[in-house]
Amino acid sequence: MRTTLILSGGLDSTVLLFHLRREHDVRCVSFNYGQRHGTRELEAAREIAMLAGVQHQVLDLTGLSLPSALTTPDAAIPLGHYADASMKATVVPNRNMIMLAVAAGIAIGEGREAVAYAAHAGDHTIYPDCRPAFVDSMAAALLGCDWQPITLLAPFITWTKADIARHGVEVGAPLDLTWSCYQGGELHCGKCGTCHERREAFTVAGVVDPTRYAG
Repeated sequence: MRTTLILSGGLDSTVLLFHLRREHDVRCVSFNYGQRHGTRELEAAREIAMLAGVQHQVLDLTGLSLPSALTTPDAAIPLGHYADASMKATVVPNRNMIMLAVAAGIAIGEGREAVAYAAHAGDHTIYPDCRPAFVDSMAAALLGCDWQPITLLAPFITWTKADIARHGVEVGAPLDLTWSCYQGGELHCGKCGTCHERREAFTVAGVVDPTRYAG
């Protein structure tokens, strides 16, 4: 199957790339939506796509000005565990629907059959557009959005972050190249929600965490 994958440069989408490329013809798209950690994240995506030997492009969505702590320079990035209510400040309005719609347009234009993204069970609490109900609704919309039906692939929707980290080792994904931290510094900060989740995932999975943390 010829598939267009949304590649953020993070752990989940990187593992999904290496999961799919075993049986799919994958091309990747990444998005600059004004995320404060975008430089580090998109740099990681480029390097990972190059290593995987897949076509990759970065698309600019900064003109949408989507409000979030992740896109507002003077807003505080919430620290602490990902499950904390304060992490809702990191929700970017309708982000995944927008990205999937753009990815689907690219897929249709290139005659591809599917689009894929790496929503997983750990995201369900905070992010509405990572929940099974959203995936089902978006899948139905993509099947009817054009004369050429597009399949939505979200194979990790019932997986935990630990499941993904463990599978990443199994499929040979370059986990050391992935970027998760919302702070976007030289090293992962070790304190924001995604850093907490990343650390826990490797610990629970029982695999070596290759990440360098500042704290």
